[in-house]
Amino acid sequence: MLPSALFLGIAAGHAQIKSDTVSVRAYFTYGSSSLEPEFRDNSGHLACFGNLSQALLTDPDFRLQQIRIRSGASPEGNTAAQRRLTDRRGETIRRYLAEQTGLPVARIEMESVGIDWSGLEDLVAATEMPYRTEALKILRETPEWISRGGKVVDGRKRQLQLLAGGEVWRYMSEHMFPALRCVEVRLLGQNLAPVLFADTLPAKSANAPRATRDTIVVSHRDTLVVIHRDTVVVSRRDTVVLDCCSGSHPFSMTLRTNLLYDAALIPNIGAEFHLGRGWSLGGNWMYAWWDNDRRHRYWRAYGGEAVLRKYFGRGDSASPFAGHHLGIYGQMATYDFETGGRGYLGDRWSWGGGFEYGYSLPLGRRLNLDFTIGIGYFGGTYKVYDPEDGCYVWKETRQRRWIGPTKAEISLVWLLGRKNINDKKGGKR
Repeated sequence: MLPSALFLGIAAGHAQIKSDTVSVRAYFTYGSSSLEPEFRDNSGHLACFGNLSQALLTDPDFRLQQIRIRSGASPEGNTAAQRRLTDRRGETIRRYLAEQTGLPVARIEMESVGIDWSGLEDLVAATEMPYRTEALKILRETPEWISRGGKVVDGRKRQLQLLAGGEVWRYMSEHMFPALRCVEVRLLGQNLAPVLFADTLPAKSANAPRATRDTIVVSHRDTLVVIHRDTVVVSRRDTVVLDCCSGSHPFSMTLRTNLLYDAALIPNIGAEFHLGRGWSLGGNWMYAWWDNDRRHRYWRAYGGEAVLRKYFGRGDSASPFAGHHLGIYGQMATYDFETGGRGYLGDRWSWGGGFEYGYSLPLGRRLNLDFTIGIGYFGGTYKVYDPEDGCYVWKETRQRRWIGPTKAEISLVWLLGRKNINDKKGGKR
């Protein structure tokens, strides 16, 4: 029986088990064959793959069978140009992999598919996109080129571009094409080791698992367990099975300001910290202390908020602070508002909390625009007063118990951290 910790690691999403390969993907920006380490965490994934590959290749109980590279491109642009582009992308990764593992370039097989139509078909089949059935019919039944009299008159790409007035093509361009601009590296091998289990080894056993930097390799007759930091991968049936990913995450945070508060002359600033796996913890503070006694005008507020969020990301952004997000928040504030007539004073803390939904839109390499709305409860005691004869006369004390919208943000967000970036080209990704 495998250790329970391994099952927990797999259930938590640390690894995805495939049938026959150790694999990793490196992604490229539109029209480029240059490997950008920070784009979609290429450096983290490739470094992890390199470490694990070196551990396996130096393991006397492991027999390498094949290393294969498959490079592809998205459907935009000229078909011949896309083929040349995928050739260059594959060669870039082959040279990188040879440097990482020490293997001769000749031992690394390369397949360049040009436009990755089969990959696009898989993505369409796996999602509930608009006009999914019609798009799949075109991908499966329409030739890439349709010729009459020696001239190209129609084809798969043109029919997809025309489907639903271009809506389907625009959807795929945003949500699917970035995933096709990649090179996948596959390592196939065979494990020949004697029986060993991580949770049954004596503390100082001569057969203890070998460690390579952050990697531990534990062998079994028909099972290989690879532990990299907090990533746990299990393979069975004499085949190495691994979708390589790094268990750690680089430091990422944001600084932000709510433009709605700024427009209301309430200066504010917030910070948010990435916790990993799309989770973040943030807080903000506002402070305004404007007054004009002669005109009986007061505009005072200070308080803050804490929020726990889950981001669901965008495929075209390396930043963990992009795309749709859900959260839970808590608020506290005091205030004194009067604009020449009746005033409202909350001199004790009012408090609230609720649930929020938002979307963070990349504007530039280090800049997002975040739209958020929250619904919940806000309550507290406040006083109503009127300015009379140079004095402020208390009228009554009220209790607020509000259930409904309690939060609205249009925030300008600055991304901080070495890998906390959006695609620097913008637009096409």
